[in-house]
Amino acid sequence: MSSRDQTTGSIGTMTRIAIGSDHAGFNLKMRLVSDLADLGHEVLDLGAHSIDRVDYPDYGEAVGRAVAGGDADAGVCVCGSGIGIAMAANKVAGVRAATVHDATSARLAREHNDANVVCFGERLIDEAVAAEALRAWLDAEFEGGRHADRVAKLDAIGP
Repeated sequence: MSSRDQTTGSIGTMTRIAIGSDHAGFNLKMRLVSDLADLGHEVLDLGAHSIDRVDYPDYGEAVGRAVAGGDADAGVCVCGSGIGIAMAANKVAGVRAATVHDATSARLAREHNDANVVCFGERLIDEAVAAEALRAWLDAEFEGGRHADRVAKLDAIGP
């Protein structure tokens, strides 16, 4: 089952997590790669692989395509603000990427919006807070119910 068909259960039970960042998110990405591996996830690191300048749309798209294509169960994106890379990931059909700022916004992104990609801004969030938010998102479950109709409307939006 691809993640776009995944509407119940926690992401924490999934094993393949795609992660990508631009140069401005590289350091936080590396921390989150380590955290995901420590939690037992298979991590597909799609880059960037250094702090050399690169463009966030390339990495947001790569994570989005990995998730939508079934190569990953979920995705994590990091850039300076978490906004641009989320915009890039959301251009991929089947992706619901949410920029989060703490454990509460991360949990709600999964519970209410069935976010299959979580995005962070390295310049805006402390590493420890990001790690806590990542765990909250991984452990949360989509609630369905009234939220299912709204997520279906999101998925129906097309070009």
